[in-house]
Amino acid sequence: MGFGSYDESEQKDQDVDTDDDAAVNVHENDHDGEVSIEGGASTEDLVGRLSEMKDAGDDDDA
Repeated sequence: MGFGSYDESEQKDQDVDTDDDAAVNVHENDHDGEVSIEGGASTEDLVGRLSEMKDAGDDDDA
């Protein structure tokens, strides 16, 4: 069978302990704001704007 056998009986009725409190919340840092960039903006302008957004986000956490 190539790389080893596959036994479906091993896949049945597996009990999995999950801790919902330790789970990752993918929506914890959702952002509903708005970003607008002029057409034709240079890479330098875009990187500068990104830096401003990151700095503003850091201020919110403090």
